[in-house]
Amino acid sequence: MSTKLPPGERHSPSQESEARTPILRRRVGAALGFAAALATLAAPAAAEASSFALFESGQVRPLALSPDGSRLYAVNTPDNRLEIFHVTTLGLIHLGSVTVGLEPVAVAARNNDEVWVVNHLSDSISVIDVKPGLAPRVVRTLLVGDEPRDIVFGGPGKNRAFITTAHRGQNVPFDPQLTTPGIGRADVWVFDAANLGPNTLGGAPLNILTLFTDTPRALAVSPDGSRVYAAGFHTGNRTTSLHRDLVAQLGGLPAPRVDSDGVKQPPTALIVKFDGQHWVDYDGDTWDGVVNFTLPDKDVFVIDAAANPPVKLPGASGVYSGVGTILFNMIVNPANGKVYVTNTEANNLQRFEGPGTFAGSTVRGHLHESRISILKNGTVSSRHLNKHIDYNAPVAPLPNATNAKSLATPVGMAITQNGQKLYVAALGSSKIGIFDTAQLENDTFVPSASNHIVLDDGGEPVGPTGLVLDEARNRLYVLTRFDNKIAVVNPTTKAVLARVPMYNPEPPSITEGRPYLYDARFSSSNGESSCASCHVFGDFDSLAWDLGNPDETTIPMPGPVALALPEFFETFDNLDALKGPMTTQSLRGMANHGPMHWRGDRTMGNAEPSAQPNDGTFDERGAFATFQGGFVGLLGRTQPIPPDDMEAFTDFVLQIMYPPNPIRHLDNSLTPDQQAGRDHFFTPDAAILACEDCHRLAPDANAAFGEPFPGFFGTDGRYVLNEVPQPMKVPHLRNLYQKVGMFGMPAVPSILPGHNELTGDQVRGFGFLNDGAEDTIFRFMHSPGFDLLSGFSPNGFDDRPGGDGDIKRRQVEQFLLAFDSNLAPIVGQQVTWTSHNGAAASGRLDLFLARADEGECDVVAKMRFGLEEIGFLYVGASQFVSSQPSFGPLSRAMLVLVANLLHTELTFTAVPPGSGERIGIDRDDDGICDGYE
Repeated sequence: MSTKLPPGERHSPSQESEARTPILRRRVGAALGFAAALATLAAPAAAEASSFALFESGQVRPLALSPDGSRLYAVNTPDNRLEIFHVTTLGLIHLGSVTVGLEPVAVAARNNDEVWVVNHLSDSISVIDVKPGLAPRVVRTLLVGDEPRDIVFGGPGKNRAFITTAHRGQNVPFDPQLTTPGIGRADVWVFDAANLGPNTLGGAPLNILTLFTDTPRALAVSPDGSRVYAAGFHTGNRTTSLHRDLVAQLGGLPAPRVDSDGVKQPPTALIVKFDGQHWVDYDGDTWDGVVNFTLPDKDVFVIDAAANPPVKLPGASGVYSGVGTILFNMIVNPANGKVYVTNTEANNLQRFEGPGTFAGSTVRGHLHESRISILKNGTVSSRHLNKHIDYNAPVAPLPNATNAKSLATPVGMAITQNGQKLYVAALGSSKIGIFDTAQLENDTFVPSASNHIVLDDGGEPVGPTGLVLDEARNRLYVLTRFDNKIAVVNPTTKAVLARVPMYNPEPPSITEGRPYLYDARFSSSNGESSCASCHVFGDFDSLAWDLGNPDETTIPMPGPVALALPEFFETFDNLDALKGPMTTQSLRGMANHGPMHWRGDRTMGNAEPSAQPNDGTFDERGAFATFQGGFVGLLGRTQPIPPDDMEAFTDFVLQIMYPPNPIRHLDNSLTPDQQAGRDHFFTPDAAILACEDCHRLAPDANAAFGEPFPGFFGTDGRYVLNEVPQPMKVPHLRNLYQKVGMFGMPAVPSILPGHNELTGDQVRGFGFLNDGAEDTIFRFMHSPGFDLLSGFSPNGFDDRPGGDGDIKRRQVEQFLLAFDSNLAPIVGQQVTWTSHNGAAASGRLDLFLARADEGECDVVAKMRFGLEEIGFLYVGASQFVSSQPSFGPLSRAMLVLVANLLHTELTFTAVPPGSGERIGIDRDDDGICDGYE
């Protein structure tokens, strides 16, 4: 994979900014007068921001054919648009595009006249009128729960829309009960597409179904529309971490407890799995009686789409368990009604990375197995797509025959109408796998490269994410994410006939580095493992892994140290070879946050003196480069990847951002409990420090040094000693709300007793801290030292009779769940102003503009004018400038009036600071407004 800048490519936005901004102001200034000048004054903090924010949202259903087969619809995720193509026997003809919400990841055609798009970051659904002969336009924006991912139409006449979302978000009409045990964390919103509630702000759902699994992803619908299938995403595999104290009480860890040099290693947690009867470790030893909850592992749910309102089928007929650990996509075989689920199954019960010489155990090259599971009549049959791999074989150089047969990270699927042939997009292999469905169901298929369609372009991977089958023309249309194109494929000859590009605003530093996250053919000898196996779409897999390497030795902990606590137990002050279970950390938001891994053991702190912003321990680029060892010791490559490739990977990964916090109010205010928790978080103790002295919260940190992603959000990269037996980097706190769902823990000596009852079914097996063994934030704050009675914290939680200790703990917990992030909560939110909902939309638009005036976002607007889509950018003082020269500066009132006079809808979006010009009025970011080009 080349990392060179191709001829004609633009430089990154940071390189362009000095030249671009004055050109834009100069060229639009004469036409727009004082409004352009206002743009130079509004939101000064946004002026230096990049025009592109990278979220790496996973596409779910990126392509759809119209029912009559005449049009193809494609989500252009980086450009926030729906692209529309006319389908012919000679290929695809681009008809136009429509701006939707941020990070569109799925599209479905309700009929030949209407298309719905799922906007992952905007928490919205764009309803688009695509009647032939008329210019396509957004006619409604539905507001749904956090991070919607998929959509299908089912029910009577297939006029009901089913949409998956997380069980949280600012648009939900309920309390998500984030601190309550036994609550499902997945929702399916159901709308009557023919009656959306015209006067409502964001639509009126028929029902919101809550499913007992973690955050959901995929949907599928039976051919007659009567059944809808909904899948969780990170559904787990019935594994959990036992707290280190419990392990010690029951005899300690399985061998080895020393490294290959015989050096004693720190006590740690232990991963166990429920096998249907017992909790067992990898060696088969039982650990019953020390897990205070159950993991039913409910993965796929069956919904009666015809019921009024739609409901989940009761009992065993309404759920499938044991489908997989990470579920990507689903499809129904139209001939026999069986449901196929692309998924991976995690091998996190096994211990250790590296060669496995000393311990005799390693997960090297054997992380997540790529599978398709078949569901029918309550039974689950899982098929390993790479059953040819011998995981005990020596690591072979690339290329090799095993690698060529493998399919990694199976995602989207398409199936023939007779149900006999299944096509599977393998994101990590740049291929389409072809399966005879009878052989797949019977597990008689033989993995072979002859059953693959290789999609590479000039030898470079392209990253297929979704596909649709056009049987009438014998064509597959495949969305390839790495190059943001649609590959037109003849499935008979396996030839790629055309590659149709979609405009991509991503800089080369993103597009060139992205393949290194996903490409398992390049990353691993056997072709199945990549960084994305565990860092799913750049995030995590919601599991813990014990990835110590007994064949390595102790290295120094470099510091600097934020806090060294008294030694309440035996401690180990350096970075030992055996570290115990660690939950997978996200690749999001690593810029400006120091060393990597829970222990900060990926660091340059031992190579040079440490100083903010980028020296030693605080050198994120150098820290990420030390992951080279993971390609050999974990993914199973014979040697590290070339340095230039690692540099490109680093450029890409350090730009991935966290989304806005979905718990905090859209106006960025705090509830009374959250505010009280924040006050305690910042309250210093006379004896030690405030929470914030270690968990730094400084949104502008290192901005003065030109840091492109400034701010500390829970950590500045320093270490803490003696909180657990081994050193830890102080962790950031931006994603705690993602880890909710494990409740229940026995009493242990290192945590104050209480709340130790059995809790029943839970949706997650891993909670908080490095090992995921502590179920809640509330419990973590019961650690001795945080309380007043221990004598260690004079301003600690008061657990004396009549004290408010637990009240304060709950308040701090509420604040941490709503913790600040790089982007304000308003970013991504939308509203479409129509002739019916002006009264409701006005207040929401007030909120958008108020937050823009505070520098938290840019605000753009889009409307259809004749055949053209016109964009507008808010520049402050209730003024908008336009992408079209014929429109002068418009006040907010005038803009709404113009839309009403033109009988068209007007959609407003709050976008990341610094991106408004590109998204609103200058799509190609060349300094010339769209209307001039």
